[in-house]
Amino acid sequence: MAGGIGSRFWPMSRTQHPKQFLDILGTGQTLIQQTYSRLKRICPEENIYIVTNEIYEDLILEQLPGITKEQVICEPSRRNTAPCIAYANYKIAEKNPEANIVVAPADHLILKEEEFVRVINMALDFTAKNDCLVTLGITPSRPDTGYGYIQFDSNHASHNDDIKKVKTFTEKPNLELAQQFVASGEFSWNSGMFIWSLKSINKAFENLLPNMNSIFKEGVGKYNTDAEGDFIKNAYSTCKNISIDYGIMEKSTNVFVISADIGWSDLGTWGSIYTHLEHDNHNNAIVGKEVMMYDSANNIVNVPKDKLVVLQGLDDYIVVDTNDVLLVCKKQDEQKIKQFVNDIKISKDEKYY
Repeated sequence: MAGGIGSRFWPMSRTQHPKQFLDILGTGQTLIQQTYSRLKRICPEENIYIVTNEIYEDLILEQLPGITKEQVICEPSRRNTAPCIAYANYKIAEKNPEANIVVAPADHLILKEEEFVRVINMALDFTAKNDCLVTLGITPSRPDTGYGYIQFDSNHASHNDDIKKVKTFTEKPNLELAQQFVASGEFSWNSGMFIWSLKSINKAFENLLPNMNSIFKEGVGKYNTDAEGDFIKNAYSTCKNISIDYGIMEKSTNVFVISADIGWSDLGTWGSIYTHLEHDNHNNAIVGKEVMMYDSANNIVNVPKDKLVVLQGLDDYIVVDTNDVLLVCKKQDEQKIKQFVNDIKISKDEKYY
């Protein structure tokens, strides 16, 4: 899934070039390139599909030379994750109705790739043999209020003790609740990665999102043909905006979770990026070769590599320079960045957002 805008990473992430297409950690690879490389270890290149907004098709083909145009599934508008997944399901079904599927966001960080591959293969083996929906949970390292939580039943595992029945989903809790969740040992963070057979997920759509399912079912025979584009434009104009979590996962009774430690971050904010970058002696995380810091600590700085930047007297700030936009914001106020972008959309030229 590679259709998001990543507005919390403004001004680097913008509508025309969002975060999944950026080398936001300075590794030499964009986030979507890293995700693609990981998934190539699990399935053949020709079986990897990218679902994205149609305006990003050229970017994907440019950044992923192993992908063909037929593997880029272009949405005409943004309708959240349930329609995105339903559309991909029907395209895949035309080629292989027995498919076993991994759904992964394009913009996450996974540092422990060997463990990721092991866990995903375990899940694929389970979904191939059982009518179930599996979500990849992350073993929580702290009571974070920025993630959704999955409660599992410790006494109701599958034949594999690592795969447990899900009891409840909880959206971002307050700190007190998050502390209780982590202390109980019965909760995982919700990573937004899923594993299931095509048959199981289609059955879930038929039962829980029947209207949406019928919209995409009308296109059977048109997928992977010249008639697909016009059909999808009409389908999306009537399609409900709803997440797969709310529409399917929270309402299903056959959901399992694998809780894993894969060095994961959804890289949702500049603050989360800060924790994954190297720090200098004053805990500054700097992306940029010509940055000079004076009396400054605990900052994240991201500037063009050939631009000389001198900063003095800053503590706990985000500083991002993209040549045409400069952002200086307290780290503790980073949630306001979305509001900044909304205000810019009202009062400034679209090139700035």
